[in-house]
Amino acid sequence: MHVALLKTADAPQYRQLMLEAYELAADAFTSTVEERATEPESFWIRRIADPTGTSAAFGAFRGPELVGTVALEFSTRPKTRHRALVIGMYVSPSARGVGAGKALIEAAVKHVQEREGILLLRLTVTEGNEPAFNLYRSARFEVFGTEPMAILTSSGFKARVHMWRAIERDNTAALP
Repeated sequence: MHVALLKTADAPQYRQLMLEAYELAADAFTSTVEERATEPESFWIRRIADPTGTSAAFGAFRGPELVGTVALEFSTRPKTRHRALVIGMYVSPSARGVGAGKALIEAAVKHVQEREGILLLRLTVTEGNEPAFNLYRSARFEVFGTEPMAILTSSGFKARVHMWRAIERDNTAALP
């Protein structure tokens, strides 16, 4: 397995993997498979290879197959451009337990460390998603709040746990 920055050519596989994510891990996302299935190819391309630089996405590949992904969103607003947002983290069930999630988070952190001006990373995780929560904690993300009734799931409302991590600029510092 290897992790790489996704390119425009990866858009069809990325779309397929994210539609799987919205279906199999519905509680982890605020979007639904029905919503995203109607998005044009340009939506998926913009998400992984935005020419304006406001997003970037990484993929975990097993051979040529995309089995995991994580994306970053960057703000262009003067008061918030010091932070980035982790979105769309997903690893296919067939690739879990082999370090794909950890490798994806490490790639995202490294990318942000190499981007000037970013001081922190933020993300949210749905309450009860212990594997994701534990992954983020192991990557040095800390809880800073909980949003009650953040998403409506098939089992009722669930909270979203907000997490953050400071970005170190020391090139000798080890990644999580």
